[in-house]
Amino acid sequence: MLCLSGNWPSSAECSAARAEFIRRITPFPIEPPLQIWRCPMGASYSPKQPASPVERLYDAAISDSEAPAELRLQPGTAELPSLTNGEPRTVRFPATLRQLKQDGAPPSGMLELAGDYSTENGRADIDISDRAFDFVRSIRVYHVKFEARKEKDYCGEIDSTQVGTYGVQGGFSWRGYSARGVPSYVMPPVKGCPEGSRIRAVGVEWKDYEGNTGSELIYY
Repeated sequence: MLCLSGNWPSSAECSAARAEFIRRITPFPIEPPLQIWRCPMGASYSPKQPASPVERLYDAAISDSEAPAELRLQPGTAELPSLTNGEPRTVRFPATLRQLKQDGAPPSGMLELAGDYSTENGRADIDISDRAFDFVRSIRVYHVKFEARKEKDYCGEIDSTQVGTYGVQGGFSWRGYSARGVPSYVMPPVKGCPEGSRIRAVGVEWKDYEGNTGSELIYY
């Protein structure tokens, strides 16, 4: 997530992250490229000084010992409703799990909270509704399955194309789409009735934190 926001800066970590990002959309199966729910960051908390979304993301990715002093955030108090019983709870712990108890277990309450907010329902475990996280919602995954052939008196088309998008809180979903509406880098514009046309492809595009665009395309 941090690498994506910076448009995949040159580093071993970001190279590996980008490779995984592309692997996930490589058939088969075709998965959401950014799976926030697999990396619970627990960054929905209230530090002594309010932090910007980027600082929260930075803190979630880098330990206190590695982070510059000006970006080190203090532990806060999380006031989050339980998804199991709906009642609010107040739990005090750092934004990221960096220290275990002597027996190697996480602090009391951490596992229950992680279970509530780190699920497979495709939602982030932090609040990413801020516009600073628009780079997540900018991701589009185009799965093109298109065939066309000219019959005697009509043009026969089979179009099962889908587009995958992210919601306000990072939930990923697919919906039906038209192959004729995908960007040209995924499939050239279709004019008339192309003879014997058959395309199977997955394209992904994104914008980083500053609005710079990028894309990848895989044929299969």
